[in-house]
Amino acid sequence: MSPEALSELIETIAHDLVAAGKAGTLTDDLIPETAKFAVMRPKDRAHGDWASNAAMQLAKKAGMKPRDLAELFAERLTAADGISTVEVAGPGFINITLDSASAAAVVDKVLADGAGYGKNAHLGGKTLNLEFVSANPTGPIHIGGTRWAAVGDSMARVLEANGAKVVREYYFNDHGEQINRFAKSLVAAAHGEETPIDGYKGKYINEIADRVIAEAEADGVDVLGLPRVDGGLDKDGNPLGEGDSEQREEFRKRAVPMMFDEIQRSMKEFRVRFDVWFHENNLYKDGEVDRAIEELRSRGDIFEKDGATWFESTKHGDDKDRVIIKSNGDFAYFAADIAYYWNKRHRAVDPADVAIYMLGADHHGYIGRMMAMCAAFGDEPGVNMQILIGQLVNVMKNGKPVRMSKRAGNVVTIDDLVEAVGVDAARYSLARTDYNTSVDIDLDLLTSHSNENPVYYVQYAHARSCNVDRNAAAAGIGTEGADLSLLDTEADGEVLAALAQWPATLALAGDQRAPHKVAHYLEDLAGAYHKWYNVERVVPMALTDPEERLDDAAREALRIAKNPEPARAAARLKLNDAVRTVIASGLDLLGVTAPDKM
Repeated sequence: MSPEALSELIETIAHDLVAAGKAGTLTDDLIPETAKFAVMRPKDRAHGDWASNAAMQLAKKAGMKPRDLAELFAERLTAADGISTVEVAGPGFINITLDSASAAAVVDKVLADGAGYGKNAHLGGKTLNLEFVSANPTGPIHIGGTRWAAVGDSMARVLEANGAKVVREYYFNDHGEQINRFAKSLVAAAHGEETPIDGYKGKYINEIADRVIAEAEADGVDVLGLPRVDGGLDKDGNPLGEGDSEQREEFRKRAVPMMFDEIQRSMKEFRVRFDVWFHENNLYKDGEVDRAIEELRSRGDIFEKDGATWFESTKHGDDKDRVIIKSNGDFAYFAADIAYYWNKRHRAVDPADVAIYMLGADHHGYIGRMMAMCAAFGDEPGVNMQILIGQLVNVMKNGKPVRMSKRAGNVVTIDDLVEAVGVDAARYSLARTDYNTSVDIDLDLLTSHSNENPVYYVQYAHARSCNVDRNAAAAGIGTEGADLSLLDTEADGEVLAALAQWPATLALAGDQRAPHKVAHYLEDLAGAYHKWYNVERVVPMALTDPEERLDDAAREALRIAKNPEPARAAARLKLNDAVRTVIASGLDLLGVTAPDKM
């Protein structure tokens, strides 16, 4: 019997007690839904397999003492199939012990469902637009963006495992001053000049500049011979703005796509895919910025002041109103944010019911204005728009911070990290920590084959389970004739309980947008499995002479552990295979491989 089944049973009993007139002043409408009746694994295993505080939740509504109400629950739970004993403890905790066959039923459930075990549809019916990474196309993806790549892709997989339709989106900031600074930096590098004060540095700037020159030459264009003075026309034949030049425009139009290609390559190699690659520049080119502003104007949220156009965001909870068109006629950056959200919610294909933004730590100040804009459009902040803020990543080696980039100067890039520790370790280490907290990436630890290395610890559990299968096959042991009720040792029970908690963990990870909970679960399951592996045998091992001289009880316990009868060995093999299935499924949600040998 699973924790979910116990929660359903407890809810049913609550309604039965009301119907029987034994629940005091409790009424059916005061009984919460099944999910509110949490069934937990007791820290002290002497208190049973599972525990519930349902009586304490309902006692006040019932006008009863929690312990008295708990006794009524215990009486009915004891009569249920699959439950061995029920005890009331403390102020009203209900401790439940399952019979071994009921506890082990999860094994057949896992093996029947395979990779689908634990997956559900409770987030179905809505389209979630998940925007993550969204680094400017002015350089390689740095370590902060790499964290969002690991967390964002894992989150998308977790949300999909809970039934959501997820649109993975990357927003290219290819409009504005950062692109101008990028082009200026390339021109300076091409001429061997010092990087502009506000420019971009790193070996990659020289590499891109050389590639632009070579590409232009192949097209018959002498890019270095183009005018560097202000004026001229852009690629569309429009006059260039102040401070621009034909040469800089040629570098810009060729270099930005090169950076797009490099970013897309890095994402693909990091096992991250996107459904939409959205270009900020299209918001201006297609007139969407103007249309979004007019939509807000029609709602009474736009006003003019000091020659500028303002969004009256204070009406919707922001700390101050925001300029969206400057007095010189240029759009403020926030104008694109407004248009982009409106686009997500109203696009022709896969409009977002929920727009989830994953932003860096330096964007915390954006939340107020973004939520105000959401409300101004008639949406519900925190529901239709959700903003997740990630914290910093520190890369460590020998206990000290490192700056190891060969191409990007003093920052660590996605390619640097992958080269140092591999995709599996990089993704797992970045996804296993709550994005709300900063994280230290220990390069020495992540390249070690030790139990202290979390990704190795989990992957090794999977590899071990595969090795058990190989050894069992070589010994002629299969799962036919398995008696799951014989999975009755303490080590068996810990693994069974861990398997039973996977569905609830996966649902919680989806609801809380918390893929790190998957990693923590996998580490707990791997820990229970490694302990089980060290004390239980699938392939029988004969007892040695000293072991034979133990007393009867000790010898029998050792015999069960080391030399199980065929039905128990087959049951253990099924348990082993259930662990292998869940670990492989969980690692896949994190974008990490499940090796069969290590």
